[in-house]
Amino acid sequence: MSQLEDMRLFIEVVDAGSFTAAAEKAGLSKQFLSKRIMALEARLGVRLLTRSTRHLRTTDLGRAYEEQARSILQDVDGLEQRISGTNRIPRGRLRVTAPMSFGTMHLSPVIPKFLVAYPEVSIELDLSDRTVDLLGEGYDLAVRIGSLADSSLIARSIAPMTIVTCCSPAYLQRHGAPEHPADLATHDCLLYGHGRHVEWLFGGASPTRITVNGRMRANNGELVRDAAIQDLGIAYLPTFIVGAAIEAGKLVTVLDAWRPPVAAVHTVYPQHRQTSLLIHTFADFLRGCFAAPTRAL
Repeated sequence: MSQLEDMRLFIEVVDAGSFTAAAEKAGLSKQFLSKRIMALEARLGVRLLTRSTRHLRTTDLGRAYEEQARSILQDVDGLEQRISGTNRIPRGRLRVTAPMSFGTMHLSPVIPKFLVAYPEVSIELDLSDRTVDLLGEGYDLAVRIGSLADSSLIARSIAPMTIVTCCSPAYLQRHGAPEHPADLATHDCLLYGHGRHVEWLFGGASPTRITVNGRMRANNGELVRDAAIQDLGIAYLPTFIVGAAIEAGKLVTVLDAWRPPVAAVHTVYPQHRQTSLLIHTFADFLRGCFAAPTRAL
């Protein structure tokens, strides 16, 4: 058997969780499958799996081999599909990371639709508001909000996004409305994100960046929104997080003459995966779901 075939068998075992289940799925004997994995380990000179009567787990080296093997097999499948031109069906596992709020509010209803449309695809979704290292952590694609830092990643816009500055009616009554972004220096600002300094970008006749400060900082937009609803300060958030609260009257917008420029939601992925049929199909699917020409998220 070739190295690629042994890779596929190893992935089958890991996904199935046992040699017996993997053998049944592949239509092979358990003994044959076990011998192939042992031969693979012998060729590499390392132990990839720990085995017991009840459990089968990957070792640290096994997990590293698994991540690289999946990437290699997806690239090979994509290459063969593009060259042959006869089988444009995405298949394989896709590891995706996305911000928590966007994932729960927008990806939650559309990912099941994607899996129904493409039954040979599986998705592993990780929701986190930190900036994930795609290459270092083995992700295929990330959904990212707003401006992007310069990097070697390929970015594709999938939807426009509106950001507003807002606070509760009670906070507004107590502290008054800022008339200019510079007035935020005298207000409690609710900070979303990491970093030593937080800047808010405003549009209007003279676009400007303002460094803001406040007593509360969180890496999740919904927590910041809830703090604003509870009269703790002024928030700067996308409408997909605060829109319902604004419609309900729990929050009101301020600095409307200085509205931030319309931003975007992007998919990003490593350059070496730019030919992946699975990644392109998923990114196109998200764009089709979210890129409404008449409104932003």
